[in-house]
Amino acid sequence: MHRIFLLLALLLVLVACAGNKTASDAPTNAIYEVQVQDGVSYQDVLDSLKSVSEGMNFVNPANFPIAEHIKARGIDPQGVKEVHSFCNLSMGTEIFLDHPEFLVFAPCRVALYEKQNHLFIGMARPTYDLKSIKNPTERAQKAAQQLEDALIQILNKASKGEI
Repeated sequence: MHRIFLLLALLLVLVACAGNKTASDAPTNAIYEVQVQDGVSYQDVLDSLKSVSEGMNFVNPANFPIAEHIKARGIDPQGVKEVHSFCNLSMGTEIFLDHPEFLVFAPCRVALYEKQNHLFIGMARPTYDLKSIKNPTERAQKAAQQLEDALIQILNKASKGEI
């Protein structure tokens, strides 16, 4: 009986810990994606991405309308397919100074796409990208985490259409 009680207590602790995951938890997937909530339009998402990112000191230097290029080749892109770049050099500079090769992952790319008849926002996780760098510095690791947390916050707000 005592063993069953201990197993149940352990199970409860594990369930409670699983519910407390944050954006800062180590990623097991290179991609972070979130489905846009029902009732939030494509334009709402774009407006939110721009507003929220600007409020967090990010700039949007480039957009890539991939679906338009697919259409120009006579192929149906099957919904929204585009990439938006966002930069916050006060967060990224520490990574680039320690590891200039990390520039291949910059600026941070946010993809807006449709799959299974739903709109999604996704990005490559900077902390996961940093795994491609041999012996990253502690400063770069902290900066990558800070950048990832900020981008996840932007994506989560945009998925709800928040301004």
